[in-house]
Amino acid sequence: MSEKNRQEENLIIIGGGPGGLSASIYAARNGVAPLVLNGPEPGGQITTTSELENYPGFPEPVGGFELTQKMTEQAENFGVRLEYESAEEVDFSGDKFIVKTEAGEYIADSIIIATGAEPKTLGLDKEDSLRGNGVSYCATCDAAFFRNKEVAIVGGGDTALWESTFLAKFAEKVYILHRRDKFRGAKILGDRVKAKENIEILWDTEVKSIKGEKKLEGLRIFNNKTNEERDLDVDGLFVAIGHHPRTECLNGQIELDDYGYIVTDKKQHTNVPGVFACGDVQDPDYRQVVIAAGSGAKAAIEASEYIEEKENAFPAKEVKMKNMDQQSDSEEKAAGEKEEGSLNLSLSLD
Repeated sequence: MSEKNRQEENLIIIGGGPGGLSASIYAARNGVAPLVLNGPEPGGQITTTSELENYPGFPEPVGGFELTQKMTEQAENFGVRLEYESAEEVDFSGDKFIVKTEAGEYIADSIIIATGAEPKTLGLDKEDSLRGNGVSYCATCDAAFFRNKEVAIVGGGDTALWESTFLAKFAEKVYILHRRDKFRGAKILGDRVKAKENIEILWDTEVKSIKGEKKLEGLRIFNNKTNEERDLDVDGLFVAIGHHPRTECLNGQIELDDYGYIVTDKKQHTNVPGVFACGDVQDPDYRQVVIAAGSGAKAAIEASEYIEEKENAFPAKEVKMKNMDQQSDSEEKAAGEKEEGSLNLSLSLD
């Protein structure tokens, strides 16, 4: 596509999960008309979570899909434009940034990358179909649903060890299934795990299959040294073997850490001026919805200031808020009724 046919934007947000949607809301409120490239399956990893109990503002648990819907509706109410396209290639080498999708090309003053990260899976049958029904990739998110039950967690790194001790606060019994004979994580975390009375470590152990149809009903495990198999009756399986940050489209144009996550400062700046990142794609530690949303807000505030100070920024598109006209009419009507009521009162007093 020629440069003339590139769609010009002030701000493009790549990713439509909690971080990207939060960024879009803040950007629109700051007078920037952001375009969100949602991808074919918007909402991010949170849409696969059946219930969230720790997202502020919801006294009762809220489903991940429902929460995403509410965020999307709120963004659209502020005039945010969402396209179901994925960024396939980017060019951050010039003063303006180019994003190529399967449908076309965009050129923007600023970019916010919110592509998220996806958990590494075991690749077992039923693993995906039972996700949210006994199979989980986040102990912080789902541990409370397994109070006084028995669970297994797969992994031997820092994340698995930390999540094991967290699970032990809720579950009656936690089995750590590790394919090696020693942990890869920090010794201090391993010592904490070994000190927990309700944690049992099964060394040289892997999951062969998952049992259950509508919910997880147990595991078939095996020792990879003796090939001995047995059933493990657990209500939950937590997979903690790492995540893949979604940075394939960046083509090495942004600084990444040793694990592939985007490196940002505390204000969500990357090493490329005008390009920001938020959410799980730059957060290897927490991976929480509320933190992704907060980092999205920061990224949007920084991007808005960058665009405002940019000398050759594209003319801003009009932000059309869906409910503003209705709200203005209601306020005008209410003001008129109040004024009319006051006038009637003064006349009656005269």
